[in-house]
Amino acid sequence: MICTLIFLLILDLVDGDGNFQRVSGTNVGGGTYWGLGRLLTKCKSFDELLELSQRGDNSSVDMLVGDIYGGLDYSKIGLSASTIASSFGKAISENKEIEDYRPEDISLSLLRMISYNIGQISYLTALQLGIKRIFFGGFFIRGHAYTMDTISFAIQFWSKGGAQAMFLRHEGFLGALGAFMSYEKHGLDDLMVHQLVERFPMGAPYTGGKIHGPPLGDLNEKISWMEKFIRKGTKITAPVPMASPRTTGLGGFEAPSSKGDALRCDESNLNVGVLHLVPSLEVFPLLADPKTYEPNTIDLAEPNELEYWFTVLSEHLPDLVDKAVASEGGTNDARRRGNAFARAFSAHLARLMEEPAAYGKLGLANLLELREECLREFNFFDAYSTIKQRENEASLAVLPDLLMELDSMSEETRLLTLIEGVLAANIFDWGSRACVDLYHKGTIIEIYRMSRKKMQRPWRVDDFDAFKERMGFGNKKPCFRHKRALLFVDNSGADVVLGMLPLARELLRRGTEVVLVANSLPALNDVTAMELPEIVAEAAKHCDILRGAAEAGGLLMDAMINTQDNPSEKLSSTPLMVVENGCGSPCIDLRQVSSELAAVAKDADLVILEGMGRALHTNYNARFKCDALKLAMVKNQRLAEKLIKGNIYDCVCRYEPAG
Repeated sequence: MICTLIFLLILDLVDGDGNFQRVSGTNVGGGTYWGLGRLLTKCKSFDELLELSQRGDNSSVDMLVGDIYGGLDYSKIGLSASTIASSFGKAISENKEIEDYRPEDISLSLLRMISYNIGQISYLTALQLGIKRIFFGGFFIRGHAYTMDTISFAIQFWSKGGAQAMFLRHEGFLGALGAFMSYEKHGLDDLMVHQLVERFPMGAPYTGGKIHGPPLGDLNEKISWMEKFIRKGTKITAPVPMASPRTTGLGGFEAPSSKGDALRCDESNLNVGVLHLVPSLEVFPLLADPKTYEPNTIDLAEPNELEYWFTVLSEHLPDLVDKAVASEGGTNDARRRGNAFARAFSAHLARLMEEPAAYGKLGLANLLELREECLREFNFFDAYSTIKQRENEASLAVLPDLLMELDSMSEETRLLTLIEGVLAANIFDWGSRACVDLYHKGTIIEIYRMSRKKMQRPWRVDDFDAFKERMGFGNKKPCFRHKRALLFVDNSGADVVLGMLPLARELLRRGTEVVLVANSLPALNDVTAMELPEIVAEAAKHCDILRGAAEAGGLLMDAMINTQDNPSEKLSSTPLMVVENGCGSPCIDLRQVSSELAAVAKDADLVILEGMGRALHTNYNARFKCDALKLAMVKNQRLAEKLIKGNIYDCVCRYEPAG
């Protein structure tokens, strides 16, 4: 059921997309609150009236049960002394004029009267229809914690906990969104969503939601809306001050003590939705069999598996909070939000331990995504931004020497060295406790060199020879050239700069188009599609192959960089592009990728998945219609034992031919 609360209460029963009917309503709603409030308090705006209520005390206006029974509870029928017997009832027995009452008290009493009425009418209608969840929208709520808390308590009390009130974060704009989403029904099929182009410090353009490169056909930009709910109250709290509970409620239940942005700290079921604008998600077209595809490698339904990974995530939480707070300048506000995030995520983990199916089918990818969503909910959009920038700069500084070393090798030797480099560079992962400990033992370059020295074959999973043969080495066949390769990149710093970029460069040298596929949103220290063009532009200053490919792919213009001319290399006309994957998690579910990625994948004949999240935690068992190479260093002992029967820092080079 959807309740629209603007000037009146409209109750709609929604059965599905486009299937709804009005089932009830009342003329007492947001307009009543605003109209009466303006007459009684002289407030000029709705927000002024709400702000006034935050300083009010309704007991000076409302008649309570205690006023009737001499301050005593009426326990025979379950009423406490603080229960509201009559809203504005004291005005009957007191010899006062309107100006003798505080506007703050009037506003609060009016707000509670209408909110309780809305909650009761909504519940009674839902009861009649057998509905358990009631969604509230409209401009009356305005994201106001006290209003939501009051309605929630009314629903909870009258239903005896059997029904829930759900609140849409952007409730005031749902009418406009509904009109926008229905454009196709009104003959506006050619409507395009215009994206904003941002400029970054180094001048590399990034167009949100679009492919970085030349047009790949007529791509209509499509979007979809997704509403996700988190629980607030108890341990799952908003990043706002907490107020102590008190008992002043309708029908004898504990009333909210929320004021403005302050939420109660007791057992509340306040469900607030976060409305995300996301690219429309599609099935990755290169999956061999989408119907049988399962992204998660680890089955959390196994005994002790869920508890183990919950422990890993909990132990990593303090370090993550520190990084998140530091990314916001270490302010008191950032620390408060960081602590609130830790409480919220810990409460989610605790609930999932008791009820693993609470949020649907649970996999490790879902847990990691939940963590990132909690960070964003508390306004931490990139907890590792400073670290990523520092590691990118350090890696780019040594990239020219690495490229020079690679160019001195034969093609066959260089291919092995490149794969070794990808595996070695994948050691940099702030999501792994073992790797976090390494950061305290040396610089990023020292750790990379140490990792390279340990790259001795055979690896734990070693299909390199099969991949080398496919590339045309070790037999009498001419070198094979893939048409287009999709490289799913992982971490910032050495991982992408010293590992994946040199591999991309080699493919470009062989005439293969390369698409770097990166996250749409930040997750740990993973590189994003927004950051990659700047990294490529900086790397292109030292490499004509990358420069030419980036120009051909539309990633940069000739005037944007100054290169050191190398007469031995020609500018590549094979394009290098960047595309976002539609994901904001260390893992990726290939049933839900961006429409841009789905479009470029149609012409690809090689997929390279790199990193634990994309190639081990998820997609290790995935099969593709094209050639696939999965590369990762294992940085978790339990995963190593269960997946490859190996040890931490073992390497995986898994090649699977098309089909």
